[in-house]
Amino acid sequence: MSAFRQERDLLGERELPAEALYGIHTARALENFPLARRPVHPALIHAYGAVKLACARANFELGYLDKAKAEAIFAACAEMREGRLDSHILVDALQGGAGTSTNLNVNEVLANRALALLNEKPGRYQVLSPLDHLNLHQSTNDTYPTALKLAAIHLVRRLEERLVGLQEAFQAKEKQFAHVVKVGRTEMQDAVLTTLGREMGAYAEAFNRDRWRVYKCEERLRVVNLGGTAIGTGLAAPRAYIFRVVDILRELTGIGLARAENLIEATQNADVFVEVSGILKACAASLLKVSNDLRLLSSGPEAGLGEIRLPARQAGSSIMPGKVNPVIPEAVAQAAMLVMGYDQTLAVAAGSGNLELNAFLPLIAHCLLESLDLLASSCEILRRHCVEGIEADEARCRGQVESSTAAVTALVPVLGYERACALAARAKETGRTIKETAIAEGWLSAEQFAEWTSPEAVCRLGSPDPKGR
Repeated sequence: MSAFRQERDLLGERELPAEALYGIHTARALENFPLARRPVHPALIHAYGAVKLACARANFELGYLDKAKAEAIFAACAEMREGRLDSHILVDALQGGAGTSTNLNVNEVLANRALALLNEKPGRYQVLSPLDHLNLHQSTNDTYPTALKLAAIHLVRRLEERLVGLQEAFQAKEKQFAHVVKVGRTEMQDAVLTTLGREMGAYAEAFNRDRWRVYKCEERLRVVNLGGTAIGTGLAAPRAYIFRVVDILRELTGIGLARAENLIEATQNADVFVEVSGILKACAASLLKVSNDLRLLSSGPEAGLGEIRLPARQAGSSIMPGKVNPVIPEAVAQAAMLVMGYDQTLAVAAGSGNLELNAFLPLIAHCLLESLDLLASSCEILRRHCVEGIEADEARCRGQVESSTAAVTALVPVLGYERACALAARAKETGRTIKETAIAEGWLSAEQFAEWTSPEAVCRLGSPDPKGR
């Protein structure tokens, strides 16, 4: 038995490993595109399995595939959907040809796996062909973007779940720290009093907004151009197939997919991916802002703000004993920055399409799916390894409240603006805290200071009306 087999394409013959599930088109792509040296995203591979299964079922229903071939193809596609053929999709994530190399790699693997199920050797394409059977009534130009949208929907749903978990973790901290009064800051300077709970609640609300924006992304991704073949005209595909194939994909996936009303437009344009990526960038901005806040609030701890303690995850230095760094927020911040970069790259790729097709869909796929992965992972590790373990340094917060001019603003309703200014100046002159100065000058008792700087006082909306309104 030979260890190799011969395959032929438009450019000539190639020798391949006899038992390889990939074929000549994949072999050429491996030579041509040693770029990212990263595989096609698994979610895209699995989605491609679903798309090919829908196409095969439509062709079988309409009598274009016989039962034996169809059942072997169905089984191979099911294996791809389940992730059992991932290791055979070898082409680089970045490639020329608008994703043609990915589509052909998928076709070859599915054809050769189906041949094995028919007790045939790989490469026996006269029995079952990657092009005549697996690509029947299809093109890269309708299957690839459809698979990409399907993959993105699955990852969008996962991201939404992770955002809900992160939101709930901050809501739990909002309740836990509701009684901890602290100094609020604007432009990095002491401003007015707030509570640590209110601060955590604001983070929760930001992620709640991100969650709803991400949830709405699915609506944008449900419209697909499957059935449009090369440029959206449905060239070489029967009308009955065009009207049936998306229905079958919807039934297979349980996702409310719809065929685009204008298949030519849907094949030309990739702006929907820009829209979704923009929403992901907004989510990344929230993660970056909150991560940087957590780093700042935990800074020091002795010589910084030190209002909260983050869980210690690892030793922070190879030279400074006892140092523990905020590595989880730092990692999440880096992921957020990368997502923002991916968004810009994706927008350029989407705007660089020409005429009837965008040749840069592989780059769009890479940026979009990687962004969804990064954001989902970031939400998970920020929740699990950081937020759930945050502790408040209540003594530190209390000390800063008593000594900061932020407390003076809380006393304006009882002291008046002029006397409050005098209090701040007097405290600075004497080196005493605001609380100590107010009591020493006889302007407030300790009880009154506590009342006007209590969680209830600093959190109520506006100041009490002296006339009781």
